[in-house]
Amino acid sequence: MVRLLFILILLLTTLFSFGQQIPQYSQWSMHQFAGNPAHAGIKKCVDIHTLYRLQWVGFEGAPRSGFLTVSIPLDSKRKKYLSARHGTGFKFETDKIGQFNVNRLNMAYAAHFNFDKYKRLSLGVFGGIMQMGYDPSSTHTTDPDPAVMNQGSFVAPDASFGAWFNDENYYFGVSFRNLFPSRWENIGNSSRNRFHASLTGGYRLGIGETLSLLPAVNLRVPPKGPVSIDLNLHLDYKNLLGFGIGYRNTDALIAFASLKIKEQFSIIYSFDYTLSRIQLAAQNTHEISLRFTTCKPRKATSASCPLFE
Repeated sequence: MVRLLFILILLLTTLFSFGQQIPQYSQWSMHQFAGNPAHAGIKKCVDIHTLYRLQWVGFEGAPRSGFLTVSIPLDSKRKKYLSARHGTGFKFETDKIGQFNVNRLNMAYAAHFNFDKYKRLSLGVFGGIMQMGYDPSSTHTTDPDPAVMNQGSFVAPDASFGAWFNDENYYFGVSFRNLFPSRWENIGNSSRNRFHASLTGGYRLGIGETLSLLPAVNLRVPPKGPVSIDLNLHLDYKNLLGFGIGYRNTDALIAFASLKIKEQFSIIYSFDYTLSRIQLAAQNTHEISLRFTTCKPRKATSASCPLFE
């Protein structure tokens, strides 16, 4: 118990004081709007995603994260190339680790500029609020410590900016989060939200008429913590059934499976096998997500990727 508490304190110090303050998701490549507001309304249909992440099962105080996103295209027809289409949407995200709990609610706006039929540049922003709370009810110290046992909560503005570019078979994007360096009032004397950056990219390689191979990379840059790199490789069959593997340099090996149900519903499951020292206390992380879209595939017999439809 003492060892677990020590690891937890070390983890909280790394993630909250100096390292990453935002949740990480293994399924990031399937839920681009959750990490980049430039994806708002990028498709000509409503797109709804929800995800829950149960990290390091069995580890006391381990992260529990999830989100709900709704992406909506606005009724604005493009009259010519380089004129903008518009999109909106919202995201609710919750993240709990140890005694800390963070909730974010953001509205999104994005503009999409086509240079030709396939080449598209999108720029978007998230704007909203975040609420952080600290609940010491599960904290135990050898001696009474008022600095640890005081409950606290605050509300602050929240904003992100994102850019996205894609052609028919590739994409790359960049996003910047925690643009307001709000102090953690009633929780810490010098702690505050810190700027985070993320870079993503991917490519679709067609294999015949029914298969696509989709390699992707995600580079996350926290303010002072270690840089995290995710490498994913997915095999997609007719945009109906998919399998994949992934590697995160700081933590895990990942396996994916996805299934589309009746064209408009999808379910995705991923499993992380922990490689870091956290595996001494817990080895497994699970993510499950659901997606509903009003989009329909262009051809039921061809391989495609939802990012490019």
